[in-house]
Amino acid sequence: MPLILGTNSIKDTGYEVANSLRFNDGSSDSLTKTFSTPTNNKKFTISMWVKRTTLGGTHDLFHSGADNNNEFIVRLDNDDTFFIKQDQGGSEEMNYRTNRLFRDPSAWYHIVVAIDTTNATAGNRQRIYINGVEETSFSSSSDFSQDVDVEANKSASHSIGKRDFSASGFFDGYIAEVVFIDGQQLDATSFGEFDEDSPTIWKPKNVSGLTFGNNGFYLDFENSGSLGADVSGNSNNFTVNNLTSVDQSTDTC
Repeated sequence: MPLILGTNSIKDTGYEVANSLRFNDGSSDSLTKTFSTPTNNKKFTISMWVKRTTLGGTHDLFHSGADNNNEFIVRLDNDDTFFIKQDQGGSEEMNYRTNRLFRDPSAWYHIVVAIDTTNATAGNRQRIYINGVEETSFSSSSDFSQDVDVEANKSASHSIGKRDFSASGFFDGYIAEVVFIDGQQLDATSFGEFDEDSPTIWKPKNVSGLTFGNNGFYLDFENSGSLGADVSGNSNNFTVNNLTSVDQSTDTC
């Protein structure tokens, strides 16, 4: 299993992440955006690096939904498991919860959630990678129905760091290198790689050459005056809520 690294534990290997963004659940910090028409609502990938500062509680990393009957959730849950779920029309459409717990407040975790509901293999319609390794051990595992529309990556509001439709689920910690790919289900190697000198260490790599799709974005948090700026070339900028330049951090992955 690859190492989960604390701050500044990797030597300089060529690609460096300059900044992260510090979220404080006590001040209701979040980023929000209403997406436009997607390249493909049934295929997308979300990648981000996260470092927790509070354990327990409900911490939504990425969320879209009109209400609790119709929502797509990427979450660190109150039992410290990692959890993805979709409810649609009042019924549970998909639900995956890890057996593994994420309780190291000194660690940066690289999380990739890759969706393709068109896939003929049910278990491949939703895939989770953490620190470069695909998660395979789950306490719950309910697959997307084939070809179902997803309650994310559509013309609707989306949030990073909170539950989209309510003042709840606020994240407490640091987030870096948020990448959203519209129209492709990618694995973790598109966003990170194992260090060639220390092959158990997972590290970020340059993602600027990826094809992002209509709703795709890349948030690197390097512009303190515009923390929600998308640097993918799409100008899919996010609205910043209760975050200021003091929340820009050099504590990174």
